[in-house]
Amino acid sequence: MEKNVQSAFQFESQQLKKFAAEIDRQLIRLHSVPRYRGDDLTEQALEDSRERNRENLAIAEKEPYFGRLDFKEAGQEEAAPLYIGKAGVSEGESGEAMIIDWRAPVASLFYSFTGGEDEVWYMAPEGMIEGDIFLKRNLVIRDRNLQRVVDTYEQGKENAGAADEFLLYRLGDRKDNRLRDIVSTIQAEQNDMIRASRDTALIIQGVAGSGKTTVALHRLAFLLYEYREKMLAEQMIIFAPNAMFLDYISNVLPELGVGDIQQTTFSKWALLKLGGRLKEKPADWQQWFEPGLKRTESGSAEPGRVKGSLDYMNAIDEALQLFIRNGMPQKDFEPWNGMVLKQKVIQKWYIEDFREYPAVKIRELISAKIKQWISKELDKIWEKKVQKEMKTKAGQRFRAYMKTWPELDVLAVYRQLLSAESVRERLSDEIVQQTFKNLKKKEAAHEDLAPLMHIHLTLNGLEKGERYHHIVIDEAQDFSPYQIAVLQKLSLKNSFTILGDLSQGIHSNVGINAWEEIMPVFSNGKLACRELERSYRTTMEIIEFANRVLSAAYKPAVLAKPVFRTGEGVTVTQEDDPIAFIKNWIAERKAASASSLAIVCRTARDGEEFFTKLHENGVDVHLVREGQEGYQGGISIIPVYLTKGLEFDAVLIVDADAENYQQTASDAKLLYVGCTRALHSLTLIYSKHASPLITA
Repeated sequence: MEKNVQSAFQFESQQLKKFAAEIDRQLIRLHSVPRYRGDDLTEQALEDSRERNRENLAIAEKEPYFGRLDFKEAGQEEAAPLYIGKAGVSEGESGEAMIIDWRAPVASLFYSFTGGEDEVWYMAPEGMIEGDIFLKRNLVIRDRNLQRVVDTYEQGKENAGAADEFLLYRLGDRKDNRLRDIVSTIQAEQNDMIRASRDTALIIQGVAGSGKTTVALHRLAFLLYEYREKMLAEQMIIFAPNAMFLDYISNVLPELGVGDIQQTTFSKWALLKLGGRLKEKPADWQQWFEPGLKRTESGSAEPGRVKGSLDYMNAIDEALQLFIRNGMPQKDFEPWNGMVLKQKVIQKWYIEDFREYPAVKIRELISAKIKQWISKELDKIWEKKVQKEMKTKAGQRFRAYMKTWPELDVLAVYRQLLSAESVRERLSDEIVQQTFKNLKKKEAAHEDLAPLMHIHLTLNGLEKGERYHHIVIDEAQDFSPYQIAVLQKLSLKNSFTILGDLSQGIHSNVGINAWEEIMPVFSNGKLACRELERSYRTTMEIIEFANRVLSAAYKPAVLAKPVFRTGEGVTVTQEDDPIAFIKNWIAERKAASASSLAIVCRTARDGEEFFTKLHENGVDVHLVREGQEGYQGGISIIPVYLTKGLEFDAVLIVDADAENYQQTASDAKLLYVGCTRALHSLTLIYSKHASPLITA
């Protein structure tokens, strides 16, 4: 067996040299061709082709491929070795595929085939292609150096455990302060989601560490490859929970050779779409995450829950449609004495002739129509002096008449809708008055951005090219149904990837409690719901501990199932001097070669206090604050609610006391989030009494 492995390694080393030499040859040739910048369409097309080749070769230069699949197509005499990489590369002279792009139809076999007697086939543009697989080989190449060869399947031989062993090897790779692609380790269930059709709204419920975000990002890359004639990167958009998370995931798409995809938060996107006239009223997360805060677990009494519901959206829409129907003067227009344009004529234009247009456009069209009518009537006046006088008077009366029309400013309309009976019966007087105060100061609470965007889109309609070819919503459990419904209005062909984990739904004041809450949004299109149960991030010991914490006060639909990766046990200890403990903990973790460490506190205020004390004791740490745009890595002090989506080599939760984490569903979710950030090491300390979530 050892001899076979050595022989395979030697063979693949020689193959790698051949591939690398060919890649170098093509790069030299392409870079020797001056870039064409003229107007000739044929030359432009040739230059576009050369540029795509340059980009693919640049991706393949250091790590040409990661897998080999020996596939014998039905009707062929021999199996062909297919090398699979992040980018496809063709041989220079023949034009035949030298390296297969991981997104190509045949490459799907590399991810879906796990051995056994199952039929082997894949769908190509020309139909179903059947055949047999003789070898599935995983290769690790770094900077053109072959480091590992693992055969996870070889026909007629026993390879039990090889796939899991290789996966654990890749999961153990050193991480840094950025998320990385998983293209070489995509699992079968992830592959199915990545290759889901473009016209499907895909909801992914994934446990902590299951690769939800990377699946969504890889799906974007796949869609751009599969539908390259129909979908554009610049017409795709990713919505993330905060700017720091966007920074954390910023490397994945470039690693996959994908650029120009918009990445933002819902708040930033909405404020920009609303013309930059508003500021978002800062949410008081410090208060919301204060230990012991009395709140309903559903958050039903919170303004965010009320205003974020589809019920509120329907009430706003009902009032808005009524406002638009009644949105014209109820009297005739008289440009000068004795000349009248009947109200019923204007009403016909409004209701019948221009009914397909949005309200703002209807107003523009009717304004132009009235001006046209005035001009025709003026032409009937022969005396120039009288005509000039009538024209002046008509202009004055026209401006006055148009001012009697209801204002179509988004803020003004929202104020008016808040007074509508269908809306008022859903809101308390206190919420309504606070909303009025905010709008007067040109501020909008987070929960008011969705209704404001709803009004904006209804009044103004959509510009050509404004619809998104695909929308990704990450940490979707913290979005409201209303926000998702607004985004659906901007979706082309219902193309969505919506991912999250209800067990990490720590923003119950604004988010959702069950995926069923958003399913009505997609009732007119294809909808698919999938689950990712396996956690690849952390060890069995940490996942099992985190599951016990979560289950102590919350019943999740599914608990995380760890891959078989063991590590050190979780440490829980009482400490009277947390600063001294933290200093020792940092030293121990550094000695164990941990590069990213997180000191996790319950609140931002606690983080400030620890940060100050540690600096006074000569400890160099970063403090992560609300609104921060970049994640630096290293040693971070961070409030637990800001850790979601991130991961660290080692995590220390410094205040796991009974007063900080009570036996409630909201606290169980919060502590679960903190625990599941750890890749290799998790430690919890408390000062007086341990949280019942731990002792349970």
